[in-house]
Amino acid sequence: MSGQKEAVIVIDDDRFVLRTFSRILAKCGYDVETAETGKEALEKTSKRDYNVALIDFRLPDMDGTELLLKSKDKLHRAIKIMITGLPSLDMESKVLDIGADAYLVKPIKPEELIALIEEKLKAKAS
Repeated sequence: MSGQKEAVIVIDDDRFVLRTFSRILAKCGYDVETAETGKEALEKTSKRDYNVALIDFRLPDMDGTELLLKSKDKLHRAIKIMITGLPSLDMESKVLDIGADAYLVKPIKPEELIALIEEKLKAKAS
């Protein structure tokens, strides 16, 4: 890599999750921004490019699949990882079909999150 930090946006309405993921990702050298709503995420993604987007399935103003569809143009180059606390096979196949690159179930272990991000970034670079 060129030494430039990879930009990550964490989209979740749970402030504890935002704080925790931000700290973990920043310690690993990522440039992290957060959004608590789909609307805030759309505003931020329209102003900046991100390498990775972590998107909670349940947001106060829209669900994660709606956000994925609305941000398709803005996040087309980003790795999109959907996060949920309520997993189902239907949901997993749906989010992957509409453009998510991966799917994680809460609670998420920090090492699992970092390993997935690094794996997806490496695959995209090659």
